[in-house]
Amino acid sequence: MQYSLQAGGKRLRPVLLLAAAGAVRGEERAEEQAMPIACAVELIHTYSLVHDDLPAMDDDDYRRGKPTNHKVYGEAMAILAGDALLTHAFYCISAAPADTGLKPEIALAIVKDLTALAGARGMVGGQAADILGEQGITSLQELEYIHLHKTGDLIAFALLAGGRVGGASVAQLDSLAEFGTKLGLAFQVQDDILDLTGDAHKLGKKTGSDVAQGKVTYPYLLGVEESRALVERLTSEAKAALESAKFKKPEYLLALADYMMQRDH
Repeated sequence: MQYSLQAGGKRLRPVLLLAAAGAVRGEERAEEQAMPIACAVELIHTYSLVHDDLPAMDDDDYRRGKPTNHKVYGEAMAILAGDALLTHAFYCISAAPADTGLKPEIALAIVKDLTALAGARGMVGGQAADILGEQGITSLQELEYIHLHKTGDLIAFALLAGGRVGGASVAQLDSLAEFGTKLGLAFQVQDDILDLTGDAHKLGKKTGSDVAQGKVTYPYLLGVEESRALVERLTSEAKAALESAKFKKPEYLLALADYMMQRDH
C-alpha cells in the first residue's frame, strides 16, 4: 500500500478538493477539515491505478517512473493492496467528524457521493466500458461515456467533496460538479494525446500503450489537433461554470484548470 501511495504523482484530485473547500469558505479551517477527505480521494485513485496496471487489465510495467505494484509484490498482493486502499478511504472520511469537527451529516453526504461516483455508476463502470471498447468499433459517444466516468467522476467527486466541506450552496455544488465533469473529460483527452506525443520519462510510463492495446482514444477518432482544440474548449467551459457561482477565492481552481490543459505529463 505504501509503495504505490508514496510513489509520487501530481496529487491532482486531493489538491482540487482542498482548493474547492478554500474557494467556498475562503479560510484555512476549510482545508484542515478537508484534509482527511483529500487523503481518501488519493487512496481511491491509487487503488484504481494498482488494479489498472494488473496483467488482466492494462498490463503495465511502470507507474510514476517505478515498477508497478504487481511487478514488485506479485499479483495477489497488488490486488489486496488495492482492496485495502479502497477500504481505508472510507475510514478516513468516517473518522473526520471526530478528528476535525466536520459535521457528521456532511461526512455522510460525502460518502454517498463517493459510493456513486467511484463505483459501478461512476469510475468502475467507466473502467469496465474501457475494457470492452475497441478502436474501430467504439463510437465517439461511447468514448465520451468511458472518459466521463473512468476519469471525470472521481475529479467531480473531489470538487463536490471540497465544496461540501466548505459549506457550498446547492447552486455552488452544481457549479463545482459541472466544473469537475468538464475538467475531467479534458484531463482524459489530454492523457490520450500525451500517450501519443508525450515524453515517457516525464510521464513515468511507456507511451503508445493505447495503440498497442487497440484502445479507442480521442486522437484516433478526431486526430491530435482537433483533440487539442477539444481540451481547450472543455477547459473554457469548465472555467465559465466556476466563475458563475461567485466563490470567495476561486483563483486557485481557475489556475489549476489552466495547468491541467497545458501539462506535459
